[in-house]
Amino acid sequence: MKPAFEIRERSRVYVGPVGDLLTGALPEGRVVVVTDATVERFFAPLLAPYERLLVGQGEASKTLRTVGELYERLIDLGADRSTFILGVGGGIVTDVAGFVASTYMRGLRFGFVATTLLAQVDASVGGKNGVNVAGYKNMAGCFAQPDFVVCDPAMLCTLPDREFRAGLAEMVKAALIADGDLFAALEQSSFAALREAPEQLRDLITAAIRVKADIVGRDERERGERRKLNLGHTLAHAIEKCSDRMNHGEAVAVGIALMAGAARRLGLLDAAQCDRIVRLLERLGFDLQPPVPLERLLREAGHDKKNEQGTLHVVLPAGIGDCVVRDIPTAEFATLFTDAR
Repeated sequence: MKPAFEIRERSRVYVGPVGDLLTGALPEGRVVVVTDATVERFFAPLLAPYERLLVGQGEASKTLRTVGELYERLIDLGADRSTFILGVGGGIVTDVAGFVASTYMRGLRFGFVATTLLAQVDASVGGKNGVNVAGYKNMAGCFAQPDFVVCDPAMLCTLPDREFRAGLAEMVKAALIADGDLFAALEQSSFAALREAPEQLRDLITAAIRVKADIVGRDERERGERRKLNLGHTLAHAIEKCSDRMNHGEAVAVGIALMAGAARRLGLLDAAQCDRIVRLLERLGFDLQPPVPLERLLREAGHDKKNEQGTLHVVLPAGIGDCVVRDIPTAEFATLFTDAR
């Protein structure tokens, strides 16, 4: 089957049935799967042919300690430079598996089967791999493209509503960055309809991946345009550092809403479009109230890994399907939210 996208002629992204795609995508030779217990339970027949290493679930497992444990287990297995690492799971699994593969013995080939909506439309695509340090998101990591990513919408039926909704935040983000038609399609649907209409969902997943694949193809290492993919994430990462009440997608939704309000106050985004953004996120079921005081989030934002020499690359929506990046001194970032407090 022809891939839906090819990123920089190195990474193929497939959208379709994993049973039809995986065997053809894998190289010959030894395959070691990195996954978690829940994924292993749901997809046992798919994973049965391969050796498996399990990681814990949740952000608490996305650490250098987990990476070190996986290195030791790979050594125990006798994994060498010909071993292929297959990450099967959501964003935490693919982030960890990609980082381990990219650094074990100075780098093994690897690929992903993304089993959550968030991983399919964002986390597994684009070549960013990493783990958290001292609670700060993705502070240790690297850029390395997977050989392939398989995104099978049928696998999403196993997700709880909350985890499915988390992926919709990243889909809204992609639409705001570069696809007004995707945004309109989301407005015309509903959470329940998206859960129950696999063909529509497949089209929306493909559209969201296209936004990211196009941007990464032009700016793989985040020196310019790829920064747009961080829309909402500076504040989302601060939320995740300060509180465990929200998962990543829920925090991104709050971050997007806050940045839309900032863009409106700056005159970049008109009030009607700002209202559309907020209404869509609320219709999809997101609580847009930060779980901790905004002042605390703004203090934490200064520690974001996108802080360079006291300046943040701030992503602001300038319209539905259009974002801009402004370099703002960290000390002035809080002024964007003066009227929001």
